[in-house]
Amino acid sequence: MGKRPLVRRRGKGGKQFQSIKTGKIVPAKYPYLQSSEQKIGSIVDIVHERGRDAPLAKIQFDKEFNYLPAPDGMEVGEKIQIGNNVDFKPNNILALESIPDGTLICNLERNIGDGGKLVKSAGSSAVVFSHTSQGVSVKLPSGKFTTLNQKCKAMIGVVSGAGRKEKPFLKAGNKARYMIAHGKLYPKVRGIAMAAVYHPHGGGRHQHVGRQSSVGRTTPPGRKVGNISPRKTGRARIKEKKR
Repeated sequence: MGKRPLVRRRGKGGKQFQSIKTGKIVPAKYPYLQSSEQKIGSIVDIVHERGRDAPLAKIQFDKEFNYLPAPDGMEVGEKIQIGNNVDFKPNNILALESIPDGTLICNLERNIGDGGKLVKSAGSSAVVFSHTSQGVSVKLPSGKFTTLNQKCKAMIGVVSGAGRKEKPFLKAGNKARYMIAHGKLYPKVRGIAMAAVYHPHGGGRHQHVGRQSSVGRTTPPGRKVGNISPRKTGRARIKEKKR
């Protein structure tokens, strides 16, 4: 009897498929503030966290420490401000309503007070596009637009570490350790390269699915592989205009 497909075994959530906690510090997020409260923090250190490409800045606010993705130009010993009505300058943390259009921002809150959930990867930044009555329109690194509450906070600047993809891995071992630290699957084996007992697409002399690869949304887990409930498959065909 064959094993369950890898997709099913990973979905169970076993310990061997969970990301490694060794080398993790604390969640990187803003300190909690009241509506009209302001704080001044000092950059104590810039550290590395396992599984994170961007460096983290260790910031001391009063008697507590917080960790945030360090933007370009941040230095140890620098002072930063956080609040709704603080000075508009790089590395400060303001509400979106106080940030003018066209400003590059990072570490953006999705909901008020969540500490920053968007645009935290190395070299990424978003752009404040416009202020409307519904909220503030922001252009994300993917090119998509989203409208957020004007009270959501964001840090002015671009997350550092933009050149992380320029250095090649060179060896499979380096790539494997990188993927393990980030909690990602590596290497990925094609289903058609497996035996028939291990995957629905496996078996056969030639590496070919041998059947329709599209499956329905309600297909049982053991067969739910391939194109799951696709809208369309195959090569896109451009219709010629009638002359």
